[in-house]
Amino acid sequence: MTQTFEGLAIGGKRVAAANGATAPTYNPATGEVLAQVAQASAVDVDQAVRVAHDRFSTGAWKQMRSRERGQILGRIATLIREKSEMLAQIESRDGGKPISAARGEIGAVANTFEYYAGAVNKIHGQTIPGNANGTVMTFREALGVCALIVPWNFPLVIAGWKIAPALAMGNTVIVKPASVTPLSALALADLALEAGLPEGVFNVVTGSGSVAGNALVTHPLVRKISFTGSTEIGVGVMQQAAAGIKRVSLELGGKSANIIFADARLEPCVESSLWSVYDNAGQDCCSRTRFFVERPIFDEFVERFVARTQTMRVGDPNDEKTDMGPLITSQHRDSVVNYLHVGDGEGARRLCGGDIPGGALAAGNYLTPAVYVDVKPEMRIMREEIFGPVVCIMPFDGEEEAVRFANDTPYGLSGSLWTRDIGRALRVARAVETGMLSINSSSSVHIEAPFGGMKQSGLGREQGMTALEHYSEYKSVFIAND
Repeated sequence: MTQTFEGLAIGGKRVAAANGATAPTYNPATGEVLAQVAQASAVDVDQAVRVAHDRFSTGAWKQMRSRERGQILGRIATLIREKSEMLAQIESRDGGKPISAARGEIGAVANTFEYYAGAVNKIHGQTIPGNANGTVMTFREALGVCALIVPWNFPLVIAGWKIAPALAMGNTVIVKPASVTPLSALALADLALEAGLPEGVFNVVTGSGSVAGNALVTHPLVRKISFTGSTEIGVGVMQQAAAGIKRVSLELGGKSANIIFADARLEPCVESSLWSVYDNAGQDCCSRTRFFVERPIFDEFVERFVARTQTMRVGDPNDEKTDMGPLITSQHRDSVVNYLHVGDGEGARRLCGGDIPGGALAAGNYLTPAVYVDVKPEMRIMREEIFGPVVCIMPFDGEEEAVRFANDTPYGLSGSLWTRDIGRALRVARAVETGMLSINSSSSVHIEAPFGGMKQSGLGREQGMTALEHYSEYKSVFIAND
C-alpha cells in the first residue's frame, strides 16, 4: 500500500509541522504503515490556537445566525453519510475495528451532527423578574477556542460528541486526536470545509499528548478543554487547566458493573452482556468488566456465557463475519496479557481465552476474549481498568450485596442491571453510583441523553442538550426602566 503524508489542518489548509517532524500510523491488524503524519510542536499548536482565536474574535462564525450555523452542521452530517464507506475504512484500518462496527460508528457520527444542527436555534436565555425597577435578561455566550482531546478507541464518534456542540454554540475548535488514530479527524476537517464551515473554525493538530496535548492545555488563549482518556492523564489536564481557570470536561476511566438477578431472562442477558465487554475488543471505558450474578443462577449463567464467548470470531477486520478485531497496539496487548498473568497469580480461575492467535493473525495485535471466575473484590483484575477483552464474574446474595459490590470501585461511568422486577430495578438504579445505567440492556450511548461519569470517571457531560451548557456561559444583562 502506498504511504501518504497527512499534514496538520490549520486555517483551512493542510500544512507540515514547522520542524518537519512526522511519525507513522499503523494498521493494528497487520502492522502495516498507513501514513506518515505530521507531528505538531508547541509552535504549530500556537499557530492553530491563534488562527482559531482570530476567527472567534472577528465573529464570522460566532455571530452567524444560528439557523445558518445549523445548516452547515446539517451539511456536514450529509457529507459524512455520503462518504461513510471511506470514513469507515479509515476507522477500521487505523483502529483495527471490524468493518461492520466501523460503519455503525460513522452512522452515529452523522446522527450527532444532525442532532446539533437541529439544536442550534433552540438554545436561548430567559427574561427574569428582578427586585429592581427593570428587567433582567440572560444570554448564552460562546466560550472561544475549545481544545478537544480525543482518545483512540472511538476516534470519530467521540470527536463528533465534542466538535458538534462546540460549533453549535459558536465556538472555534482545535481537535487533538490520539497519536495512533489521527486519520479520521483529519478527514472530517476536510469534509467540514466542503460543507461550508469557515476556514480556521475547525482545526486539527496531530502529534503526541506530551507535546501537542500539553501545549494546547496550557495555551493562554484556550478557554475550554474537553478531554477523554485515562483518569491518570485527566488529573494532569485538570491541574494544568487550573492555572488559566479554563473550563474543563473530563470523561475518564471506568470499571463498570453488570448486575444480573435470578429473575433475569438469560438468553438476551447473555448475548447483550457479551457485547457489553467484548465490543471493540474490550477497549471501551463503558465496558461492563465486572459481572455480579445472583447465586441461584450463577453456574448456569457462567456456563452459557463461556460457551457464547468461545464462539466469538476473532480475526481480520475486513471480514464481515469478524466479531472482534485486534487490540490497538502490541504494547497495549502486552499490558492486557500482563493483567492475565496477574489474575492467574491472584488465584482467579480463567475459564477460557487470553491466547495470542498464530497463523494468519500472527502479525496483528490479537487476543482471544477471556473469562475469570473465583474472583474477589480486592483483586487487581477486579479493581483496575484493564481496557481489553477480559471479564470477571462473581456471585452475590441479595440486592444489598449487589449494590455494595457494584459501588466498591473508584469509578462510576456506566453499568447494567437485569431483572423483571421494576421496583428492584429502580431501587438498584438509584443506589448504584454511576453516571449511566441500563436496565435489561447494555446500551450506554444515546445522543439525546447526557453521557458522563461520577467519582473518578470524570466531570461534565457529553451529548444531549446538556453538552451545550459545557460550551457556553450565561451572561446576565439588566435593563433599568428609567
